[in-house]
Amino acid sequence: MKLFDGGRAPNPRRVRVFLAEKGISVPLVPVDMGAMEHRGEAVRARNPLQRLPVLELDDGTILTESVAICRYFEELHPEPALFGQGALGKARVEMWQRRMELNFMASVAHAFRHVHPAMKEWEVPQIPQWGEANKPKAVEFLRFLDTELAEREFVAGDAYSIADITGLIAVDFMKPARIKVPEDCANVLRWYQAVSSRPSAAA
Repeated sequence: MKLFDGGRAPNPRRVRVFLAEKGISVPLVPVDMGAMEHRGEAVRARNPLQRLPVLELDDGTILTESVAICRYFEELHPEPALFGQGALGKARVEMWQRRMELNFMASVAHAFRHVHPAMKEWEVPQIPQWGEANKPKAVEFLRFLDTELAEREFVAGDAYSIADITGLIAVDFMKPARIKVPEDCANVLRWYQAVSSRPSAAA
């Protein structure tokens, strides 16, 4: 088994944080995305979409998409449960994971990919107006999340989950996207301090 990894890129990092929380070690194959190695044959042969991460199992089976890879490891190593416990707990984690990914992380990614000069050759066409339009969307979602976090410790409930991992990565991604967490979002800032201080956040 080996994991084709993209360094500090958000989606590869999500899997590494997840594995660190589980205490699972998987051999990494570093891929230099800055040098466009993810568009090379080694990745293309395994994922025609030329995206990372890519998990290759011992029998040659390929898994892509960060959350799908995390689900695979969750099934192999159920504890600690990062996709929730019980029917309701799992549904709540799924609900919040989707919200964090589609309403928050995606907006931050659009802002970064369509505004940052380093992405000009990656995002074709790069549409700065679309990037700028997504910045307030990310902030609006954080204000919504702030009201939710007034009632609980973590995004999806009282236990840390993949929804927190996605949120952590998205907040960190705000810096290169040139978006700031509003200072009055005290609950978000409290939550972020807690999740970013976990040892897994350094993975």
